[in-house]
Amino acid sequence: MQLLVSCASPLDALAAVDGGADIVDAKDPAAGPLGAVTFDVFRGIAAAVAGRRQLTAAMGDARSSTSVETDARMFASLGAALIKVGLAETTSAAEARTLAAAAIRGARSGGAGVVLVACADRLHEGVSPTALLDVASSAGAAGVLLDTADKRGPRLTELLSPASLAAWVERAHRQSLTVALAGQLRADDLPIVRQCGADVAGVRGAACAGGRGGVVEAARVRALLDGFTHDITRGRRVRENLASQRLRADTGSGTREPPSGRRTD
Repeated sequence: MQLLVSCASPLDALAAVDGGADIVDAKDPAAGPLGAVTFDVFRGIAAAVAGRRQLTAAMGDARSSTSVETDARMFASLGAALIKVGLAETTSAAEARTLAAAAIRGARSGGAGVVLVACADRLHEGVSPTALLDVASSAGAAGVLLDTADKRGPRLTELLSPASLAAWVERAHRQSLTVALAGQLRADDLPIVRQCGADVAGVRGAACAGGRGGVVEAARVRALLDGFTHDITRGRRVRENLASQRLRADTGSGTREPPSGRRTD
């Protein structure tokens, strides 16, 4: 699983890179959950990243085919590898597919892909998380993101159970979509996100001094990664110990089953 850190400025981006983030995501938290930075700010963020990390851009909620295609083309031309597009303003799956197709046309013209976004706390607004998977798959999106809209409300892991998240991730993977989970995630949420099978965990506030509206700090990013790595190592050791215990037990009883060799982390 990769760690994405949302950055509002070139200084944020430098700190995210220094802290070891896998993905730098350009986003203006003051402009909403998917607030887009200006093109000038994005240029500065791209210059700060300087190709050292994958660069993505939040583009807000799509409102018209023309504007979403134009903006996606521009972000792609400036270096975004993936562009996140929300569909909260849509009223039907047909409209969502039209807007998604426009965003994908614009992004592809610059060599980028599109990640479509649904919010777990806005199930009755726009496209639902379940419907989003079909829209994304049919439109040819690169992936999907499940987030939260109300950044003062419950976290994603408080809104949906691990079983529900895992089922959504599994269905998305069956439709050949890359999956990101976000929504006020904290350090102790990252093991849950990993266990649900997500490809990417997205954070903002957890990486900032002063919360979502603060500034990214390399030490906070590093701590998130260290905690996550520790969880992986601990989980692997537990599995190895259990396998060793089973092997000893089987040897003592005169039977032995070969290890499957399956990797679960």
